[in-house]
Amino acid sequence: MSEPENRKNVLGALLAVVALLLVAFQIYTAGYAPMTAIFQRSIHLTFILVLLFLSTPVSRRWPPALRWLVDGVLVAASLAIGGYLYFNYDAIIDRFGWWEPSDVYLGIVAIVLVLEATRRAIGWPMTIIAALFIAYAYYGPHMPGVLAHKGYGTERLVGQLYLTTEGIFGVPLGVAATFVFIFILFGSLLEATGAGKFFIDLAYALAGKSRGGPAKASVVASAFMGSLSGSAIANVVTTGAFTIPLMKKLGYKPEEAAGVEAAASTGGQIMPPIMGAGAFLIAEYTQTPYLTVVKLSIVPAILYFLTVYLFVDLIAAKRGMRGLPASELPPVRKVLIEGWHYLIPLFILVYYLFKGVSAMKVGFIGVLAIVLASNLRPRPGSPGGRLVHLALHLAAMGYLLYIGFQPSHGFALWQFYLVVGMVFASSLSPYSPLNLPRLLEGLIAGATAAIPVSVATAAAGIVVGVVGLTGVGLKFSHLVVSASGGHLLLALLLVAVASLVLGMGLPVTASYIVLVVLAGPALQDLGVALIIAHLIVFWYSQDSNVTPPVALAAYAASGLAGTDAMRAGVQAWKFAKGLYLIPLLMVYAPGIMFVGSPGEIAFDLLRGLLGLWAFAAALEGYLFREARFYERLLLGAAGVGLFWPIFEVNLAGFALLALAVGLGRRKV
Repeated sequence: MSEPENRKNVLGALLAVVALLLVAFQIYTAGYAPMTAIFQRSIHLTFILVLLFLSTPVSRRWPPALRWLVDGVLVAASLAIGGYLYFNYDAIIDRFGWWEPSDVYLGIVAIVLVLEATRRAIGWPMTIIAALFIAYAYYGPHMPGVLAHKGYGTERLVGQLYLTTEGIFGVPLGVAATFVFIFILFGSLLEATGAGKFFIDLAYALAGKSRGGPAKASVVASAFMGSLSGSAIANVVTTGAFTIPLMKKLGYKPEEAAGVEAAASTGGQIMPPIMGAGAFLIAEYTQTPYLTVVKLSIVPAILYFLTVYLFVDLIAAKRGMRGLPASELPPVRKVLIEGWHYLIPLFILVYYLFKGVSAMKVGFIGVLAIVLASNLRPRPGSPGGRLVHLALHLAAMGYLLYIGFQPSHGFALWQFYLVVGMVFASSLSPYSPLNLPRLLEGLIAGATAAIPVSVATAAAGIVVGVVGLTGVGLKFSHLVVSASGGHLLLALLLVAVASLVLGMGLPVTASYIVLVVLAGPALQDLGVALIIAHLIVFWYSQDSNVTPPVALAAYAASGLAGTDAMRAGVQAWKFAKGLYLIPLLMVYAPGIMFVGSPGEIAFDLLRGLLGLWAFAAALEGYLFREARFYERLLLGAAGVGLFWPIFEVNLAGFALLALAVGLGRRKV
């Protein structure tokens, strides 16, 4: 074996060990013993940095020996900053504000490591933004107008960013190090067990026969998978590999197929129960129960998917498309018989969330449940062996559910090890569809998938720390309120534009954190409730997936569709109009979030649905037949009227829509 190959094998084995150690740490703290915030976050970030620096070289153009040296130094430095906090934090707290040189030096190293990790995992834009905020903390006295502040030295800045939970180890990283990681792991194991194919088959069985069937199946499949994976791009490459070719075969243009898949996959990040990192971040920032965030998000998310579904249906009707023949579709009954066991972890997940069990523990239960559930359909073999296998796994599932209802301090450590041991032992059974190598691959893939989110939240922590230190958030909010003249609608448009600009360089999670810290207070000043303000900003932050010139999910879909990336982005932007329209309903039609009397809720839901239909028909230019120009104007005006927060204007919107429908039904 050559020296480079030997090094590769050693590096691969080392990466696997580090990834599995991270998984073990996360499962232990999620299922049995959560740690103090600073320790949980610092240990998590240390593992993430080591994984990143081992897996992503500093530069592929550098000589191998130099790369190994630099990355080795960075791995050692990552271990040093985590170990320093773990072993010295009591002393650090005792001397709070009177930092020793070692505190400052290690803090500088930590900041540099986070910036370099951000460059490797996410790219230069987020790195530059974090660096600019650090510079802003230093050069405040030299800033113009309202942006000026007194300025802060290295010791104060490092103390804020490294030695407290107000910077790098703040709420964003805390969410990534607890809730988000365990649910990313859950999604990774779902994929490893073959659940992804089950959900895609189920979507085709349910929607494939209707006109535009593959496109509608893409919407349904993305609602299933995206709500669990929490990643628009991962969802595109998973479901899109099946749906995009079938959409093209049916008659959708390549850019339309890519746009539908990108828009539907983006919806997965706003669809409960997981919503990427969003639901957890919103719950932490607003101090709102996680279940409340989920409840508020359900109807808006359904409305979003209905909007994409409407676009798909209108295109299919306009082009006379039909669904796939029954012979090419799997029967619903057959799909459910073959994959019913994949639904069990989802029901368990939702059940425990609604019973008020902590999100971390629910994630822990879900991770173990998906492994056990995958074994409830044993591989072929002797009937007796299969029966014993099934009985043991049912017993293990029952014991896991029993553990789930006990508080962490309510069961012994041996019980924790027993239930985890049963799950791993299940993969050793000769009847297990998920054998040990596949299980380990799924765990390693989950740990690797968490790297970008954790690094993004650590970098966002730098921004949040500087904002808290300098007070620039209040100043920015003042600028937004002033620029909008106190008009909420204009303020919402300004926030939407700001989110688009930020989204050109930042991933969704980082864009949300930065924007909500800066603009969230402005929306509150204009009368928007705290949690609604956060939901609005979170929805707007999704637009970087579907809005040119940076439309990441659309670009991923364009590769699968074999079309121009920018054309796919334009189509995705059109299909994802709900990202811009539904946040307006959150403010002006609060009934969609079950706020108000039953009559008000019903009225808001009706006008919201009809308004979205009107906007979709106006943009697509079709309502029962090709719409004329003036009919499209009528539909657009009807949509505006239905969205407007004045009852009389709503009635006018209903009337305009009725007129447009009447004209549309006429034969031309």
